[in-house]
Order: sequence, then C-alpha cells, then structure tokens
Amino acid sequence: MTTAPDATTYRLIDGKQTAETIKAEIAAEVAAMKAAGAKVPHLAAILVGHDGGSETYVRNKVLACERVGFESTLLRYEDDITEAELLAKVEELNQDASIDGFIVQLPLPRHISSEKVLEAVRPEKDVDGFHPMNLGRMVAGLPALLPATPSGIVELLRRYELPTDGKHCVVIGRSNIVGTPVSILLAKNLEPGNCTVTLCHSRTQDLASITRTADILVAALGRPEFVTADMVKPGAVVIDVGTTRVEDANRKTGWALKGDVKFNEVAPLASYITPVPGGVGPMTIAMLLLNTLKACKGEVYSR
Repeated sequence: MTTAPDATTYRLIDGKQTAETIKAEIAAEVAAMKAAGAKVPHLAAILVGHDGGSETYVRNKVLACERVGFESTLLRYEDDITEAELLAKVEELNQDASIDGFIVQLPLPRHISSEKVLEAVRPEKDVDGFHPMNLGRMVAGLPALLPATPSGIVELLRRYELPTDGKHCVVIGRSNIVGTPVSILLAKNLEPGNCTVTLCHSRTQDLASITRTADILVAALGRPEFVTADMVKPGAVVIDVGTTRVEDANRKTGWALKGDVKFNEVAPLASYITPVPGGVGPMTIAMLLLNTLKACKGEVYSR
C-alpha cells in the first residue's frame, strides 16, 4: 500500500527563480547581438480596457523586456474600441518591420471576437503561440512558436529533471491556451514528453478517480482550490496553472491570488508542486520572451 510522503518531503517547483535564470540567458544573448550590431528584439503588447489582472500581467511583460534588453511598446485602448479598429491596429503591427512579435492581451471586451483578432496576427509575429498555424505546426511536430504557458510547464519539468517517459499525466481543462496544447506536448516523442495523457474537462465523469492515477497532474481549469487532497495520488508532481483573484478582507489589496489546487491540503501529498503565485505564471512571461527572441532571429519562420 502506498503511503503519503511526509509533509516536509515535497519540493516547490520555483517558477520565479527558473524564469529569472531563463531571462539571464536571454539577456546574455541579446547583449551579444547588440555587440555584433544585430537587431535587438522588439515586443509590442495591445491592452484593451482596465482589467486588473491584465494590467498586472502586461506591466510585468514590459519590465521583463527591460530586464533582458528588448525594446518594448505598449499600446493601450479603452474598452469601447471597435473590432474593426482593433483589427486595423493588428494589421499595422503585422506590417511594422521593427516589431518582431506582439500580443493582444486577453480577455477582450465582449463585443470583440477574440478568435478573429488572434487569427489576424501573422503567425511569425504570434509570440503568444495562439494562431492556428502555430498550433497546427505544434501538433504536426514542426518548428513553431509554442503557446507560452504550456511550453513553460514543459520547461519546468525539464529544468527540474522530472521524469516524464511513460508517466501518466492527467490534465484538467481543455482550453486552447493551456490544457489542450500541454496535453499534446507531453504526449510527444520528446524529452520531456512520452507521457500517457488523459485530458479531463467539465463533462468528465468521476474525475477524482482519474486524477488519483496521475503521476503528473496539471490543473488548468480556472476554478480556485478545485483540486483537493482526495484527488491526488501520493508522490504525484502537481502543476497548478490557476491564477484567480479571490476576495480577502485581510489583505491591503482586498484580494488574494489563488490557484486551482488547494495548496495546504495537496502539498503534503505531492513530491513536487508549483506554488501560486511564483510557479507557472513567471514562466509564461519567460517563454514569451524566448518566442520573441526566436521570432527576431527567424528561427521558426524565415524573415
């Protein structure tokens, strides 16, 4: 019979420190590019409205660009911008040779089709990795600008040297942004990879019985503290993708950031676990920077 690890045996997967290491590697490469007289990567971001989470995320992206020596441009619009106006701005950035990559921060106002806007971004500038062309190339095993959060998860597994070959990975959540792409990446004949993957979602029956079989559990459904101790196999690697603001009167801000995993319950069972904040989130920005560097160098699509 398998017993749970002692509460002191689990290890935190420190996404913040790992992201800093990646940014240091990127900064060194950018410095070498500057010294050689090469073009410096330039990342642009479009922010529509004043969503608190989006404001924080985009601000962190701008700071990260400064950290690694990128040029950055932030374009802000009120939430009454029309879809046509936003699509025109996307096309302007598509045509701007000085911009290597750009992102349109989600969510967008309800009157704007996110799908239409994301498809309007040229694949070679799609550093979020959301365009159908990049997703299709990823599925086909061709070079692609990979979705930032899923590739960040895979990079954490790589840098912590966590075994994936033959492991059962259960992913909760089937979004095109995280759940579906990470399930594809971890099933690929790659390292890390070669997992047997089960993709669960809102229609999955008896979810806990499936998650308890996971050697690697990825929670990416956007429901705070959804995953509890009874859903986790002792010794599992737990990757928490959730970042939801929850009201907390005890904090100055009036809110706290919660993951999809009930950390205090689940951590004592896990062998490794990502915290929230400080886990997957910082890796998303690091991989966005890495995609921008690749786009600038023409590593995926020739310039």
